[in-house]
Amino acid sequence: MTSKQRAYLKSIAMTTEPILQIGKSSLTPEFTQSAKEALEARELIKISVLQNCMDDPKEIAHVLAERTGSQVVQVIGKKIVLYKEGKKEKKKIQLP
Repeated sequence: MTSKQRAYLKSIAMTTEPILQIGKSSLTPEFTQSAKEALEARELIKISVLQNCMDDPKEIAHVLAERTGSQVVQVIGKKIVLYKEGKKEKKKIQLP
């Protein structure tokens, strides 16, 4: 992913609300599955890491990206943005 594409995805993510939250149980198989399904439906998702989660958000982002086959767009504070390119017929986001 180029820096131009990453900047474009960040601009989209700024106006997006987090759709998933990671709590004290951190990354469970169920959470990973729901993130995978959300990525297939939306391509770009924002995740909020709650205060009671003791794990590092950057570490969570990289593990989650590896498990879901997605890419980490950005991690700011306790917000994670992931992107996974959709299938050709279902593609919603056109990267520059």
